[in-house]
Amino acid sequence: MAIERPKKIRLGDLLVEQKAITEEQLMAALDAQKSTGNKLGRELIESGYLTEDQLLGILAEQLNIEFIDIRNYSIDPETIKRIPEVQARRFRVIVLAEEPDHVLIGMADPTNIFAYDELSLLIGKPLKLAVVKEDDLLKAIDSIYRRTAEISNFAAELGQQISAGESTTTDRTINEGVADAPVVKLLQTMLEDAVQVNASDIHIEPDISELRIRFRIDGTLRVQTTTDHRIAGALISRLKLMSGLDISEKRIPQDGRFHLDVRGHQIDVRLSTLPLPDGESAVMRLLNQSAGFLGVDQLGMPVEMAQKVRKVAHSPHGLMLVTGPTGSGKTTTLYALLGELNNPEVKIITVEDPVEYRLNGVNQVQVNPKVELTFSKVLRSVLRQDPDVVLIGEMRDKETIEIGLRASMTGHFVMSTLHTNDAISSALRLIDMGAEPYLIAGALRGILAQRLIRRICASCAATDTLDTATKLMLEDMGDEVDGITFKRGNGCRNCNNTGYQGRIGIYEFLEMDAELIETLHNGALMDFSRMAKSRPEFKPLKQSAFELAVKGITTIDEVVKVGYGMEM
Repeated sequence: MAIERPKKIRLGDLLVEQKAITEEQLMAALDAQKSTGNKLGRELIESGYLTEDQLLGILAEQLNIEFIDIRNYSIDPETIKRIPEVQARRFRVIVLAEEPDHVLIGMADPTNIFAYDELSLLIGKPLKLAVVKEDDLLKAIDSIYRRTAEISNFAAELGQQISAGESTTTDRTINEGVADAPVVKLLQTMLEDAVQVNASDIHIEPDISELRIRFRIDGTLRVQTTTDHRIAGALISRLKLMSGLDISEKRIPQDGRFHLDVRGHQIDVRLSTLPLPDGESAVMRLLNQSAGFLGVDQLGMPVEMAQKVRKVAHSPHGLMLVTGPTGSGKTTTLYALLGELNNPEVKIITVEDPVEYRLNGVNQVQVNPKVELTFSKVLRSVLRQDPDVVLIGEMRDKETIEIGLRASMTGHFVMSTLHTNDAISSALRLIDMGAEPYLIAGALRGILAQRLIRRICASCAATDTLDTATKLMLEDMGDEVDGITFKRGNGCRNCNNTGYQGRIGIYEFLEMDAELIETLHNGALMDFSRMAKSRPEFKPLKQSAFELAVKGITTIDEVVKVGYGMEM
């Protein structure tokens, strides 16, 4: 089979010749390219001069090669590794298939003659090119070039070392300076894999027969590997050393944190240990400091709701609550609002446990109960620092709530979080925790409740047929499902066969008005709840989730998780 080496073409001249772009657009893209460093094709797409489909179609026709959509393309994980990960990412290339006389490879830029020549030498077979979308290619690389085998191998190596009689607490095992120790290599590889798949947490859980390592991805725990339970002690000791904790103390929980660079990402790791009958478990929360902060417009909030939230956040005084369970994105939302409020004319002080992200221009205080630096104690001092905006990490007790409420009534705007299921119950929860209704009524400006639900994987989305039990459950929650087509993910390589990829926020916002304030002030809690639900602009969380399911963004299963058991 004779396969020709791709010919060198000038992309810009080709696109102008094909009338895909104008000469002026080409010049503008070339000029912008000097500052962005993007390749010309990417610059043209990001500038909006043409779509990626248009660009790839022209390249495929001009080079006489195939355009392949790799989202549903069946790729052998072993075949793909004919090209090492470093070269795959560098050249934006992936092995699609291997035949006896050639190898089919997909490239985001099939005009890269240098990459073609180097890959030909690397593979040692004639190459047949296809053009693929860059984003799909990178997702496939992230999915396939996992570190699962390496993690298992390093875990086995550590287990063999322990079996040979070496102590799990020797310098060889946990000393911070020994980079080639099996435990060091295991942890490094584990963290690299977690960052690659965008995991939020790593769980290390020993029991009597095995050590289970799980990643939380898109809010769901997935088993990464199971291995010899005897290596748990070495792993936990190493993590304690990195976090500055006491490695000899195994009877009580400990909390710490450490910082490291993983694959070019600055990761802040919060470590929590817990004593178990068979050792200690550890959970690492991974905070990517390199990711940057989302703006309010990037949270996925409806435009009208975002405008109302902004209006409340720019109030000169008052209290705004962001509520939801752990892991619902409350901190992300609060930091997005702080980003909009943060300017040289506004003094912002935060009181957090812990400080998760560093914000330039913001005074951030971390509470420390060990030295009696509690939320309430810090807040008393904070109010003497002349702040305009105060962020309280969490309303945990009556004293903190009362200080926050009084601060919001005396010229400060206060934001905080509360662990409640919805917006309406948050005001009632403050009363249950001992706050006076008149104080809440005088201070509260708005309550934003939120959740994160999983998105359907776009690569394997298909029509979903609801069973009778699910239809009845939805009807009990007040949803009409007849005549609506829903979707679910069948599971594919891109989503690790889960049917989901990524998450999206759902929100409900209750803005206090004069009638609601008066009702709350009078302590008429049942009337307050009824009136809040009757507001025409109030949309419950479950309704927001259902609308996303109707649009094919999420599944009915996710809607049921949000809505089932909620009082409607």
